[in-house]
Amino acid sequence: MPVFGPGFSRRLLAAASALTLTGSAGAQKRAPDTTSEGPDIPHQTVKATLADGKEHKCSEQRPQDFLIRKNWFPATTNADEIKAAKALFQQSIDFRTKNYGHFPGFGSAKDNKKAPAQNAKLTTFMGVGIQINERVIPALKCVEAALIAGHLDAEYKPGALSGLRLKNSYRGAEISNHVYGIAIDIDPNQNTCCSCVAPWPDHPLCKKKVASVYERMKMPRSWVIVFERYGFYWLGHDVLQDTMHFEFLGDPGKIVED
Repeated sequence: MPVFGPGFSRRLLAAASALTLTGSAGAQKRAPDTTSEGPDIPHQTVKATLADGKEHKCSEQRPQDFLIRKNWFPATTNADEIKAAKALFQQSIDFRTKNYGHFPGFGSAKDNKKAPAQNAKLTTFMGVGIQINERVIPALKCVEAALIAGHLDAEYKPGALSGLRLKNSYRGAEISNHVYGIAIDIDPNQNTCCSCVAPWPDHPLCKKKVASVYERMKMPRSWVIVFERYGFYWLGHDVLQDTMHFEFLGDPGKIVED
């Protein structure tokens, strides 16, 4: 079931701005995303022990473009480009519904009779419990294995994780990946979202003058690099600059080798 109609562009733009600051003040608070200046983290062959009790070789993969949030909001009035963005957004809804569950008002129940919550399982990441979609658990285990193999687990110890949500935190036509159980927030009290609504702009790290968005979080940049090798997308790249947030945008069928 398509989620867009005549008012799609208006509703999607409203969703895009629902969590962001408006006006020049908000723009000034966004820090540069100096992705290319990150540390050189060697690629390693890692294995993760999954629910079957066996070790599986982890496969690296990039987030899929049609699932990346910023690609749904073209900065244009060109009708063809807006139409292409709508198609990407609908593709993302259909993909998430088929793979992770049907959430009322988004996609078709014909594609998946189960709700995302019915596909969620409890697991742990770095010793901290979290409930996420069971299809994404292997990806999180691969990230954990890679961090440990690279001795990057000593750089940071997460204290709180947030995964599955039962309510959509976005407004309008958009839906949060937390609803599907494929997004995780790491230590929200320490890793900021400076372009989100209040009270975030008042966080000390958001008021601090920085050369990069990576300076507005406690989590090390090395963790972002490793997460994104295994299909996760860091929302620090987004206009929201949500540094706590990772979402699995890879192919759940390609996380490990059989």
